[in-house]
Amino acid sequence: MTVTLGFIFALWDSQVKLQFLVLASIASVLTFAPHAALAQAYPNKPIRLIIPFPPGGATDIIGRTLAQKLSTQLGQTVLVDNKPGAGGTLGSAEAAKAAPDGFTLLLATTSTHSIAPSLYKNIPYLADKDFAPIAEVATATNVLIVTPNLPVKNVSDLVSMAKINPDALNYASSGNGTIVHLLGELFKQSAHVKLTHVPYKGTALAIPDLVSGQTHLMFDSIVSALPHIKGGKVKAMAVTSTRRTPLLPEVPTVIESGLPDFETNTYFGLFAPAGTPRDIVQRLQKEVAIALQSADVKERFASQGAEPVGGTSEALAALIKSETVKWKRVIEAGQIKLD
Repeated sequence: MTVTLGFIFALWDSQVKLQFLVLASIASVLTFAPHAALAQAYPNKPIRLIIPFPPGGATDIIGRTLAQKLSTQLGQTVLVDNKPGAGGTLGSAEAAKAAPDGFTLLLATTSTHSIAPSLYKNIPYLADKDFAPIAEVATATNVLIVTPNLPVKNVSDLVSMAKINPDALNYASSGNGTIVHLLGELFKQSAHVKLTHVPYKGTALAIPDLVSGQTHLMFDSIVSALPHIKGGKVKAMAVTSTRRTPLLPEVPTVIESGLPDFETNTYFGLFAPAGTPRDIVQRLQKEVAIALQSADVKERFASQGAEPVGGTSEALAALIKSETVKWKRVIEAGQIKLD
């Protein structure tokens, strides 16, 4: 048998190609292996969930409810770590600087991610770049509450009193730059009244002074305000959603009360530091969705006036963007500046 030189080279070339393909396949498997192992191993130790506000407020209640459920699902403890201060930016900054390994998470809000970027000159993080959005956890209706000693029955009475006595009424908030603060500012702009702002370090600290009459009114999430409303410690004037809430069916919306286009809810979103592996983000997104479907979480949220949401990272990123635009207008119109 005669073997041509061309055939020998062709055979040798095919063998080289085959070896190359085998080596390439092995390299591909080895490259993917660490990621697959990471996804399978996560989480192999406790997870820290930073709540950038004090215990007892809306963010804390929602965060602890989620942490408890995720602890069961993941088989690892999710430890809640309250880090309040500077309108929620201190705790958020700490989360942004944490290792992007999925073991430090942040439950952020409208205050930290859609208000603070337009309010603070030297904010220590970029809300749209320093975090990996995971999922929107919940949305909650806000409610306008007043001290029981204030002789008003509705928003119209309150606006009339404020116009007759400019700057005589004050409104409490959970801190400079928070959603509670900006809701008061939005109310001032919409009703064309003058009010004095009294900031606290969290709504849980503001409520006692509102109950005693040292402050006169405050916007708050129903999550934290409802128990005080039901207990008769404060009076509910209106809710900020487009429709009434089943929890307070007798309380009208702000829009019904004569202030058109006054509508806003507070969002609560789960984030990880930027750079967190996509497979871990997707794992957490899936676990959040499962947690929010459970009957006990739905019941806990509903009893506090919050609605579970879930969804994708992209949906949460889009929400942050749209809310940032809205609150930037309010901040600029009120010429609000914080250092």
